[in-house]
Amino acid sequence: MKLNFKIPYHLKTAYSKEVDLYRIAIANQDYCNAWYHLERTHIIGQSYPIQHTYSHWLMLKFGLKQKDIKEVFGQLLRLAVGGWKSFINHVPLGNTGGANVPPLKKIPFPSDIEQLMNTQ
Repeated sequence: MKLNFKIPYHLKTAYSKEVDLYRIAIANQDYCNAWYHLERTHIIGQSYPIQHTYSHWLMLKFGLKQKDIKEVFGQLLRLAVGGWKSFINHVPLGNTGGANVPPLKKIPFPSDIEQLMNTQ
């Protein structure tokens, strides 16, 4: 069994860029783009406990800001189990992490993220 401790540098860079783009969108009250970038942080970081958990934390805060009860409860559930599933490398790859997607559903990667994932 492979244990995931640390995100590779190239993924961390892409993850951080998506977090920055999320913050810019939130500051501009561009909620559609903010959510888009949160989903991308989740896809990139879901195999790594710290980034996976942080993505769900940001999604929880987003749900609270939007007063979206379904999202808030969905994120609380995901926060409870997501990090340890990342640690043991048992995540549904490509899943965007929102409450609108079943937590165990695999989803094809967007093409740019797929290329990133195949880079060593």
